[in-house]
Amino acid sequence: MRVSGLQQAPCGTTARQVIERARRCGAGAYVVDGAETRDKAAALDAIGRALSFPAWYGHNLDALYDCLTDLSWLPAGEHVLVWSRHRELATHDRDVYEAVMGVLADAAETNQRLTVVLTDG
Repeated sequence: MRVSGLQQAPCGTTARQVIERARRCGAGAYVVDGAETRDKAAALDAIGRALSFPAWYGHNLDALYDCLTDLSWLPAGEHVLVWSRHRELATHDRDVYEAVMGVLADAAETNQRLTVVLTDG
């Protein structure tokens, strides 16, 4: 399934379609619902919940990167994080959106087991 670390799904592709494709390819699929991510705290919490981050997760951008580049608590293999309606965060706080996207992109480039896919629905 891996194409690049962080990618925008083609227009009209739903989160469900990405999840089904990831699972067919043998990857673990994890979903962040963008409707819940209107600020930094909510976005960091939603990502942490989706990937079952450990108790030591510090709910900040550095800790987000650390967890995304580790993922040792998840089963071996590829992991696909699908963020549906990701633009919801940008609508409410563009600076936070760009910072979080930067961390996701950096982490997915560092951790070859992680792919992040952004969907509009």
